[in-house]
Amino acid sequence: MKGILGKKVGMTQVFDENGTVIPVTIIEAGPCYITQKKTVEKDGYNAIQVGFGDVPAKRLTKPVNGHLKRAGAPSVKYLREFHVDNPEAFEEGQQIDVSVFRVGDKVDVTGTSKGKGFAGVVKRHHFRGGPKTHGQSDRWRASGSVGAGSTPGRVFKGLRMAGRMGNQRVTVQNVRVALVDPEKNLLGIKGAVPGGKNGLVIIRDAVKG
Repeated sequence: MKGILGKKVGMTQVFDENGTVIPVTIIEAGPCYITQKKTVEKDGYNAIQVGFGDVPAKRLTKPVNGHLKRAGAPSVKYLREFHVDNPEAFEEGQQIDVSVFRVGDKVDVTGTSKGKGFAGVVKRHHFRGGPKTHGQSDRWRASGSVGAGSTPGRVFKGLRMAGRMGNQRVTVQNVRVALVDPEKNLLGIKGAVPGGKNGLVIIRDAVKG
């Protein structure tokens, strides 16, 4: 299992050995620290808990500070879990950095998409809107009919309507690692990844790779 936490820095471009321009998202990944090991016998599943992000100890609660101190890890802002086959291969307090990845690796990147607030169906679901001519006056961006009257006499669950857009957990799958810089703790992921600048992202082995 290869996995790490990081924060999105922004987008840029790099050149490969053939001179081809590759758009990449730069992620400041790690260093992360293993803060807990979970096993089938004790917790019902195998996993490791990983911490990332410097934060003053006074910003954390006493239980969290005690948890990190017991693991021999520094104060961290984020705690996330990665499922592993053999937790005994890891040690609490162990440091993880970007050197676990290589250029060309396929990974899945999870983040929280940018929140757009309340949005209509044209922006949220890419509806085309109503006709622009022939007497139409105020229905350009309306959704149109949402169901029949007598049968079924109700609106089906899940119908695409206006509502809150964004601010959801999103994963992009099978993207390629284009840059690894262990000295600066930087990863370059080909293409775009979810979220805004400084947003938390989770990078792990591609499940479909």
